[in-house]
Amino acid sequence: MKADLVIIGAGPAGLAAAFSAAQNGVKKILIVERDKQAGGILNQCIHSGFGLSYFKQELTGPEFALRLCQRVEDEKNIGFMFDAMALSVSPNRVTALSAQKGLVNIETKAVILAMGCRERTRPAIAVPGTRPSGVMTAGLAQRYINIEGKMIGKRAVILGSGDIGMIMARRLTLEGAKVLACLEIMPYSSGLARNIAQCLDDFGIPLLLSHTVTGIHGRERLSGVTVSKVDAKLRPIKGTEFRYDCDTLLLSVGLIPENELSAAAGVMLDPVTKGPVVFDNNETNIPGIFACGNVLQVHDLVDYAAEEGERAGKSAAEFIYKRTQNILPEIKIAAGENVGYAAPQKLRTGDGEADICFRVKQPVKKGETVITSGGKEIRRIKRAYMSPGEMERFKLQKSLISEDVTISVEVSE
Repeated sequence: MKADLVIIGAGPAGLAAAFSAAQNGVKKILIVERDKQAGGILNQCIHSGFGLSYFKQELTGPEFALRLCQRVEDEKNIGFMFDAMALSVSPNRVTALSAQKGLVNIETKAVILAMGCRERTRPAIAVPGTRPSGVMTAGLAQRYINIEGKMIGKRAVILGSGDIGMIMARRLTLEGAKVLACLEIMPYSSGLARNIAQCLDDFGIPLLLSHTVTGIHGRERLSGVTVSKVDAKLRPIKGTEFRYDCDTLLLSVGLIPENELSAAAGVMLDPVTKGPVVFDNNETNIPGIFACGNVLQVHDLVDYAAEEGERAGKSAAEFIYKRTQNILPEIKIAAGENVGYAAPQKLRTGDGEADICFRVKQPVKKGETVITSGGKEIRRIKRAYMSPGEMERFKLQKSLISEDVTISVEVSE
């Protein structure tokens, strides 16, 4: 089997990448998807709040996915291989295992990685206690309720203040369950401020910061959890324990990019984001392999993942048809003071703009983003509030850059 471009993943980033590549002249595109339909996690996100940036209209997750699928279906040169698992990738070959076709080798000219991310589970956070039913990730609970129509419990505690956890706190409440609390081990929320307001505050669900679950109880079914306050080093404080009687514990304790394929292909990974190190055109250290969406970095909004997919699709088309030559000097982009990470991690000098994003290490009530090149300040951006749960983005003029770039945040108060 042959294709000019193979895209791994039919979520929002992969679909947007396919459409963009087709619009930029790629003649034969194949999307390899392990599920039986396109859309990815959007299909179970029935709440609104999607599309305001990308489609300029508020949509639900399935509506956003449908819009992307309709655009792709209009492009006759884009095909799908559903119910198929990519086993290995290189710039000129993808090996996949298909339920219908068996082991398939696909010759290609470029590859876009768009596999998305997965949730951290209980073993990843090592909560002590028994192993009863009723303990699950927030995303699994979302699938049970929204896709399979199954209620998961009557009295719930949410561990972690990630967006999906807060959204499920609201969803459970609307389905008649009692959500006792949302617990966050950090002294600040890891989700969007709007979700705190709309999913917790509006429903009277308390958010307990600097708290975590230190014990899980029950035999066949969860009967309760022990909760403790934590100190500045995130260690439980003795004497602060109390118990919630509950039958459900949802874990919303972080997402991890799906990068086993990337690592096996020799793609360099960022130790902070756990995603590929890329240039501003979304190309990895391996020419011909690109990455976008949550496999690259976990996004707050699906709109941003789709925009990143569009950029990757255009860049892959330019690579396939040799419209650009990667001979320009490379510039490194580094995270400076108060910045957790910056992406992309590299760019090539020249004309035009580079889309840069970063996250602060801790909440900043008032501060300024300072961008330097070779130690010389080239731009300064004022912001009233910055939080680790919300991605910061800006455009950087390449003509201003001559040496390595550092992004820092100066705190005013």
